[in-house]
Amino acid sequence: MTDPGRSDPGLPDPGLPDPGLPDPGLPDPGFSEPAPAASSGTADDGVPDEWDDRVAGALAFLRERLTGDYEVDNFGFDRHLTDGVFLPMLRPLYRQWFRTEVFGVEHLPKEGPALVVANHSGTVALDALMLSVAVHDETAARRHLRLLGADLVFRLPVLSEMARKSGATLACNPDAERLLGEGELVGVFPEGFKGIGKPFAERYKLQRFGRGGFVSAAVRTGTPIVPVSIVGAEEIYPLIGNLRPLARLLGAPYFPVTPTFPWLGPLGLVPLPSKWLIEFGEPIPTADFVDSADDPMVVFNLADQVRETIQQTLYKLLDRRPDAFSS
Repeated sequence: MTDPGRSDPGLPDPGLPDPGLPDPGLPDPGFSEPAPAASSGTADDGVPDEWDDRVAGALAFLRERLTGDYEVDNFGFDRHLTDGVFLPMLRPLYRQWFRTEVFGVEHLPKEGPALVVANHSGTVALDALMLSVAVHDETAARRHLRLLGADLVFRLPVLSEMARKSGATLACNPDAERLLGEGELVGVFPEGFKGIGKPFAERYKLQRFGRGGFVSAAVRTGTPIVPVSIVGAEEIYPLIGNLRPLARLLGAPYFPVTPTFPWLGPLGLVPLPSKWLIEFGEPIPTADFVDSADDPMVVFNLADQVRETIQQTLYKLLDRRPDAFSS
Protein backbone atom coordinates (compact mmCIF):
# COMPACT_ATOMS: atom_id res chain seq x y z
CA MET A 1 0.00 0.00 0.00
CA THR A 2 1.21 3.42 -0.82
CA ASP A 3 1.58 5.92 1.98
CA PRO A 4 -0.63 8.90 1.08
CA GLY A 5 1.95 11.24 2.58
CA ARG A 6 4.66 10.02 0.22
CA SER A 7 4.83 9.86 -3.55
CA ASP A 8 5.16 6.57 -5.28
CA PRO A 9 8.86 6.05 -6.06
CA GLY A 10 7.84 4.58 -9.35
CA LEU A 11 6.04 7.72 -10.48
CA PRO A 12 7.32 11.25 -10.91
CA ASP A 13 6.54 13.50 -8.00
CA PRO A 14 3.87 15.98 -9.14
CA GLY A 15 5.54 18.72 -7.08
CA LEU A 16 8.92 18.32 -8.82
CA PRO A 17 9.86 18.59 -12.47
CA ASP A 18 10.31 15.42 -14.41
CA PRO A 19 14.06 14.73 -14.46
CA GLY A 20 13.70 13.67 -18.05
CA LEU A 21 12.30 17.03 -19.15
CA PRO A 22 13.89 20.45 -18.93
CA ASP A 23 12.52 22.70 -16.22
CA PRO A 24 10.77 25.61 -17.96
CA GLY A 25 12.14 27.94 -15.28
CA LEU A 26 15.78 26.97 -15.96
CA PRO A 27 17.95 27.07 -19.07
CA ASP A 28 17.90 24.00 -21.22
CA PRO A 29 20.81 21.79 -20.13
CA GLY A 30 21.92 21.50 -23.70
CA PHE A 31 22.41 25.25 -23.93
CA SER A 32 23.46 26.15 -20.39
CA GLU A 33 26.69 28.07 -19.77
CA PRO A 34 29.52 25.89 -18.46
CA ALA A 35 30.83 26.61 -15.00
CA PRO A 36 33.75 29.06 -14.94
CA ALA A 37 37.04 27.26 -15.29
CA ALA A 38 40.37 28.15 -13.76
CA SER A 39 42.38 30.56 -15.88
CA SER A 40 44.18 28.50 -18.48
CA GLY A 41 44.21 30.65 -21.58
CA THR A 42 40.78 29.53 -22.76
CA ALA A 43 38.05 31.68 -24.21
CA ASP A 44 36.24 31.68 -20.86
CA ASP A 45 38.88 33.78 -19.07
CA GLY A 46 39.13 36.40 -21.78
CA VAL A 47 42.77 35.73 -22.71
CA PRO A 48 42.14 35.37 -26.46
CA ASP A 49 40.08 38.55 -26.36
CA GLU A 50 42.94 40.31 -24.61
CA TRP A 51 45.40 39.10 -27.24
CA ASP A 52 43.00 40.08 -29.99
CA ASP A 53 42.88 43.58 -28.53
CA ARG A 54 46.66 43.72 -28.36
CA VAL A 55 47.09 42.57 -31.93
CA ALA A 56 44.45 45.02 -33.13
CA GLY A 57 46.14 47.80 -31.19
CA ALA A 58 49.54 46.92 -32.63
CA LEU A 59 48.18 46.90 -36.17
CA ALA A 60 46.46 50.24 -35.62
CA PHE A 61 49.71 51.67 -34.24
CA LEU A 62 51.70 50.46 -37.25
CA ARG A 63 49.12 51.83 -39.65
CA GLU A 64 49.25 55.25 -37.98
CA ARG A 65 53.06 55.26 -38.04
CA LEU A 66 53.16 54.31 -41.70
CA THR A 67 50.57 56.89 -42.70
CA GLY A 68 52.10 59.62 -40.55
CA ASP A 69 48.91 59.99 -38.52
CA TYR A 70 50.64 61.38 -35.41
CA GLU A 71 52.11 64.66 -34.19
CA VAL A 72 55.52 65.72 -32.90
CA ASP A 73 55.84 68.96 -30.96
CA ASN A 74 58.54 71.62 -31.26
CA PHE A 75 60.74 69.83 -28.73
CA GLY A 76 60.57 66.54 -30.63
CA PHE A 77 58.08 64.90 -28.26
CA ASP A 78 56.27 62.05 -30.01
CA ARG A 79 53.26 61.25 -27.83
CA HIS A 80 52.14 58.48 -30.19
CA LEU A 81 55.47 56.63 -29.93
CA THR A 82 55.69 57.21 -26.17
CA ASP A 83 52.23 55.78 -25.49
CA GLY A 84 52.60 52.94 -27.99
CA VAL A 85 56.19 51.81 -27.37
CA PHE A 86 58.17 53.51 -24.60
CA LEU A 87 55.66 53.31 -21.74
CA PRO A 88 54.62 49.69 -22.49
CA MET A 89 58.31 48.71 -22.46
CA LEU A 90 58.80 50.27 -19.02
CA ARG A 91 55.66 48.96 -17.33
CA PRO A 92 56.96 45.43 -16.57
CA LEU A 93 59.90 46.99 -14.71
CA TYR A 94 57.61 49.42 -12.91
CA ARG A 95 54.90 46.91 -11.94
CA GLN A 96 56.41 43.44 -11.71
CA TRP A 97 60.15 43.97 -11.19
CA PHE A 98 60.19 46.99 -8.84
CA ARG A 99 56.61 46.51 -7.54
CA THR A 100 56.24 50.27 -7.31
CA GLU A 101 53.85 51.86 -4.84
CA VAL A 102 52.88 55.51 -5.28
CA PHE A 103 51.50 57.98 -2.76
CA GLY A 104 50.21 61.53 -3.04
CA VAL A 105 49.32 61.58 -6.75
CA GLU A 106 46.45 63.91 -5.87
CA HIS A 107 49.08 66.63 -5.45
CA LEU A 108 49.74 66.62 -9.19
CA PRO A 109 47.51 69.12 -11.02
CA LYS A 110 45.02 67.60 -13.45
CA GLU A 111 45.83 70.40 -15.86
CA GLY A 112 48.22 73.31 -16.01
CA PRO A 113 51.93 73.48 -15.21
CA ALA A 114 53.92 72.14 -12.28
CA LEU A 115 57.62 71.61 -11.70
CA VAL A 116 58.17 68.08 -10.35
CA VAL A 117 61.44 67.98 -8.37
CA ALA A 118 62.85 64.61 -7.26
CA ASN A 119 65.92 63.04 -5.68
CA HIS A 120 68.29 61.30 -8.09
CA SER A 121 70.00 57.96 -7.47
CA GLY A 122 70.75 54.50 -8.75
CA THR A 123 73.88 54.78 -10.96
CA VAL A 124 71.65 54.57 -14.06
CA ALA A 125 68.73 56.99 -14.39
CA LEU A 126 65.92 54.47 -14.14
CA ASP A 127 64.36 56.65 -11.46
CA ALA A 128 63.52 59.26 -14.10
CA LEU A 129 61.85 56.63 -16.28
CA MET A 130 59.87 55.10 -13.41
CA LEU A 131 58.74 58.57 -12.33
CA SER A 132 57.45 59.17 -15.86
CA VAL A 133 55.42 55.95 -15.71
CA ALA A 134 54.03 56.89 -12.29
CA VAL A 135 52.90 60.33 -13.46
CA HIS A 136 51.18 58.86 -16.51
CA ASP A 137 49.69 55.64 -15.15
CA GLU A 138 48.73 56.56 -11.59
CA THR A 139 46.69 59.66 -12.43
CA ALA A 140 43.31 59.91 -14.11
CA ALA A 141 44.56 62.69 -16.39
CA ARG A 142 47.26 60.40 -17.89
CA ARG A 143 49.67 63.31 -18.18
CA HIS A 144 53.20 63.08 -19.55
CA LEU A 145 56.21 64.23 -17.55
CA ARG A 146 58.58 66.36 -19.61
CA LEU A 147 61.99 65.52 -18.18
CA LEU A 148 64.95 67.90 -18.15
CA GLY A 149 68.08 65.90 -18.98
CA ALA A 150 71.83 66.47 -18.73
CA ASP A 151 73.71 67.53 -21.85
CA LEU A 152 75.49 64.14 -21.86
CA VAL A 153 72.17 62.49 -22.71
CA PHE A 154 71.81 64.63 -25.82
CA ARG A 155 75.37 63.98 -27.00
CA LEU A 156 74.75 60.26 -27.43
CA PRO A 157 73.21 59.55 -30.87
CA VAL A 158 70.61 56.85 -30.15
CA LEU A 159 69.85 57.91 -26.58
CA SER A 160 69.42 61.53 -27.65
CA GLU A 161 66.79 60.63 -30.24
CA MET A 162 64.89 58.41 -27.81
CA ALA A 163 65.01 61.08 -25.10
CA ARG A 164 63.62 63.74 -27.43
CA LYS A 165 60.84 61.51 -28.67
CA SER A 166 59.85 60.57 -25.11
CA GLY A 167 59.46 64.24 -24.20
CA ALA A 168 62.79 65.08 -22.58
CA THR A 169 64.75 68.22 -23.33
CA LEU A 170 67.96 69.88 -22.19
CA ALA A 171 68.07 70.97 -18.55
CA CYS A 172 68.24 74.71 -19.10
CA ASN A 173 66.04 77.54 -17.89
CA PRO A 174 64.79 78.72 -21.31
CA ASP A 175 63.45 75.25 -22.20
CA ALA A 176 62.03 74.73 -18.71
CA GLU A 177 60.25 78.09 -18.73
CA ARG A 178 58.87 77.50 -22.19
CA LEU A 179 57.43 74.11 -21.26
CA LEU A 180 55.96 75.46 -18.04
CA GLY A 181 54.52 78.38 -19.98
CA GLU A 182 52.75 75.87 -22.23
CA GLY A 183 51.14 74.22 -19.20
CA GLU A 184 53.30 71.09 -19.07
CA LEU A 185 54.41 68.94 -16.14
CA VAL A 186 58.19 69.32 -16.07
CA GLY A 187 60.48 66.94 -14.17
CA VAL A 188 63.92 67.85 -12.85
CA PHE A 189 66.59 66.16 -10.71
CA PRO A 190 68.66 69.00 -9.21
CA GLU A 191 71.34 66.69 -7.75
CA GLY A 192 72.41 65.69 -11.25
CA PHE A 193 75.36 63.33 -11.51
CA LYS A 194 76.30 64.06 -7.88
CA GLY A 195 73.15 62.23 -6.85
CA ILE A 196 73.00 59.42 -9.33
CA GLY A 197 76.72 58.65 -9.08
CA LYS A 198 77.20 58.79 -5.31
CA PRO A 199 78.58 55.77 -3.42
CA PHE A 200 76.14 53.26 -1.98
CA ALA A 201 77.37 54.18 1.50
CA GLU A 202 75.76 57.62 1.01
CA ARG A 203 72.40 56.26 -0.13
CA TYR A 204 69.34 58.42 0.48
CA LYS A 205 71.45 61.39 1.56
CA LEU A 206 70.61 64.26 -0.75
CA GLN A 207 73.47 66.05 -2.46
CA ARG A 208 73.68 69.77 -3.10
CA PHE A 209 70.95 71.18 -5.34
CA GLY A 210 73.28 73.29 -7.45
CA ARG A 211 72.46 76.99 -7.81
CA GLY A 212 68.70 76.52 -7.72
CA GLY A 213 68.10 77.22 -11.40
CA PHE A 214 64.97 75.07 -11.29
CA VAL A 215 63.49 77.43 -8.69
CA SER A 216 64.09 80.44 -10.94
CA ALA A 217 62.20 78.75 -13.78
CA ALA A 218 59.26 77.98 -11.49
CA VAL A 219 59.20 81.47 -9.95
CA ARG A 220 59.35 83.28 -13.30
CA THR A 221 56.31 81.36 -14.51
CA GLY A 222 54.48 81.35 -11.17
CA THR A 223 54.47 77.56 -11.26
CA PRO A 224 53.99 75.39 -8.15
CA ILE A 225 56.82 73.04 -7.22
CA VAL A 226 55.86 69.44 -6.38
CA PRO A 227 58.60 67.70 -4.33
CA VAL A 228 58.96 63.97 -5.00
CA SER A 229 60.81 61.37 -2.93
CA ILE A 230 61.85 58.09 -4.56
CA VAL A 231 62.96 55.09 -2.51
CA GLY A 232 64.24 51.96 -4.24
CA ALA A 233 66.56 53.27 -6.93
CA GLU A 234 69.63 53.27 -4.66
CA GLU A 235 69.62 49.46 -4.51
CA ILE A 236 69.27 48.58 -8.19
CA TYR A 237 72.98 49.11 -8.98
CA PRO A 238 74.79 49.61 -5.62
CA LEU A 239 77.82 51.76 -6.48
CA ILE A 240 80.83 50.35 -4.62
CA GLY A 241 83.55 51.79 -6.85
CA ASN A 242 84.33 54.28 -9.59
CA LEU A 243 86.99 53.69 -12.25
CA ARG A 244 87.87 57.35 -12.75
CA PRO A 245 90.63 56.88 -15.38
CA LEU A 246 88.25 54.88 -17.55
CA ALA A 247 85.50 57.45 -16.97
CA ARG A 248 87.81 60.26 -18.14
CA LEU A 249 88.78 58.24 -21.19
CA LEU A 250 85.12 57.78 -22.12
CA GLY A 251 84.14 61.35 -21.24
CA ALA A 252 81.70 60.09 -18.61
CA PRO A 253 81.14 61.56 -15.14
CA TYR A 254 81.93 58.18 -13.58
CA PHE A 255 82.43 54.52 -14.51
CA PRO A 256 80.51 52.41 -12.01
CA VAL A 257 81.62 49.29 -10.24
CA THR A 258 78.76 47.39 -8.60
CA PRO A 259 78.50 43.92 -7.02
CA THR A 260 77.49 42.56 -10.44
CA PHE A 261 79.12 44.94 -12.96
CA PRO A 262 81.51 44.51 -14.72
CA TRP A 263 82.10 41.10 -13.12
CA LEU A 264 79.08 39.39 -14.71
CA GLY A 265 79.37 41.10 -18.08
CA PRO A 266 75.99 41.90 -19.67
CA LEU A 267 74.17 40.18 -16.79
CA GLY A 268 75.54 42.89 -14.54
CA LEU A 269 73.32 45.38 -16.37
CA VAL A 270 70.17 43.74 -14.99
CA PRO A 271 68.93 45.92 -12.11
CA LEU A 272 68.36 44.27 -8.75
CA PRO A 273 64.63 43.89 -7.94
CA SER A 274 64.35 46.40 -5.12
CA LYS A 275 61.01 47.54 -3.74
CA TRP A 276 60.15 51.09 -4.89
CA LEU A 277 58.10 53.74 -3.12
CA ILE A 278 57.34 57.11 -4.73
CA GLU A 279 55.64 59.92 -2.85
CA PHE A 280 54.45 63.23 -4.31
CA GLY A 281 54.43 65.99 -1.72
CA GLU A 282 52.15 68.97 -1.35
CA PRO A 283 52.80 71.67 -3.97
CA ILE A 284 54.93 74.61 -2.89
CA PRO A 285 53.45 77.79 -4.41
CA THR A 286 55.71 80.35 -6.10
CA ALA A 287 53.19 82.88 -7.43
CA ASP A 288 54.01 85.34 -4.63
CA PHE A 289 57.67 85.49 -5.70
CA VAL A 290 57.30 86.24 -9.42
CA ASP A 291 59.14 89.56 -9.04
CA SER A 292 61.98 87.89 -7.10
CA ALA A 293 63.15 85.30 -9.64
CA ASP A 294 66.62 86.90 -9.71
CA ASP A 295 66.89 87.33 -5.94
CA PRO A 296 69.51 84.80 -4.75
CA MET A 297 68.05 84.63 -1.24
CA VAL A 298 64.53 83.86 -2.45
CA VAL A 299 65.86 81.21 -4.82
CA PHE A 300 68.07 79.67 -2.12
CA ASN A 301 65.31 79.57 0.49
CA LEU A 302 62.82 77.92 -1.88
CA ALA A 303 65.42 75.39 -3.06
CA ASP A 304 66.29 74.60 0.55
CA GLN A 305 62.61 74.13 1.41
CA VAL A 306 62.18 71.69 -1.49
CA ARG A 307 65.35 69.81 -0.57
CA GLU A 308 64.40 69.49 3.10
CA THR A 309 60.91 68.28 2.20
CA ILE A 310 62.31 65.56 -0.06
CA GLN A 311 64.90 64.48 2.52
CA GLN A 312 62.42 64.16 5.37
CA THR A 313 60.01 62.21 3.18
CA LEU A 314 62.82 59.83 2.20
CA TYR A 315 63.38 59.04 5.88
CA LYS A 316 59.66 58.42 6.33
CA LEU A 317 59.47 56.11 3.31
CA LEU A 318 62.51 54.15 4.46
CA ASP A 319 60.79 53.54 7.80
CA ARG A 320 57.69 52.36 5.94
CA ARG A 321 59.65 49.85 3.83
CA PRO A 322 60.65 46.78 5.91
CA ASP A 323 63.68 46.03 3.75
CA ALA A 324 65.03 46.86 0.31
CA PHE A 325 63.70 43.78 -1.47
CA SER A 326 60.47 42.87 0.29
CA SER A 327 57.14 43.07 -1.49
